[in-house]
Amino acid sequence: MVNYCRVSGCTNRTDREKHLEYYRLPKVIKNQGEECQRLSEERRRLWLAKLNQDLRGKNLDNIRICSAHFLSGKKSDLYQKDDPDWVPSVGLTGQQGGLPQSTKETGNSHYKRRMNRTQQRLKAEAAAAAETDDDPTTSYVSDNFCCTGTQTELTGDAIEAMTTKLQSLRTENIQLSSDVAHVSTSYDQSAFVDKDEKVLFFTGLPTYQILLVLFTFLSPHLPVRKSLDKFKQLMLTLMRLRLNVSTTFLSYAFNVVNSHCFKDSH
Repeated sequence: MVNYCRVSGCTNRTDREKHLEYYRLPKVIKNQGEECQRLSEERRRLWLAKLNQDLRGKNLDNIRICSAHFLSGKKSDLYQKDDPDWVPSVGLTGQQGGLPQSTKETGNSHYKRRMNRTQQRLKAEAAAAAETDDDPTTSYVSDNFCCTGTQTELTGDAIEAMTTKLQSLRTENIQLSSDVAHVSTSYDQSAFVDKDEKVLFFTGLPTYQILLVLFTFLSPHLPVRKSLDKFKQLMLTLMRLRLNVSTTFLSYAFNVVNSHCFKDSH
């Protein structure tokens, strides 16, 4: 199947200009966190805006933009929003010559200056951490991004790998937080009966009997809510005070919306 570049005035096609890449419109990514979805939605919108065409009734999955319309000859990573190649920018007005060379060099030089500043800051932070901390994660940063005497600056590939790793860790964190809600620990009242040690850990109260007295006293003042019964409302509040865990953690643990964790519970 022959693919054509959709940019107005561009005649590049896969069966002829085989040295080029032909990129699909960015897809909206909905399963890797809110930040990933926001960035992918914004990038897709900007790519469509750059095309500046009436695409109603067209199959957007078949649209391609060739790599000739990017300053470096290829698109940047999703998380490199400051990169001038986050969106196509060369030759989008119908001229085959594309942007003037001076414009290309200006865009690239601005980006390189930003990257150099970022590299210097990361190296300084890694060096400072290495002097005061022997934690294995510090060694990881030092080995991978400073390379103790053998590597003097971060490369674009290293930064891209770091960005990818960060997103992977964010996704893993969200998944682990989600899994917490399904572990065997229960916050029903029956789960704490005659389990003083468990009561002490989660609430700071020494015994279940004291917890029961407190619940009996407060129960008439607690609101009736569909998402949480009154005992769980009390447990959620005590856990927040005792363990200092985040409302995000509690929302997963009690299977409620984060913004409603403490609604009407004060």
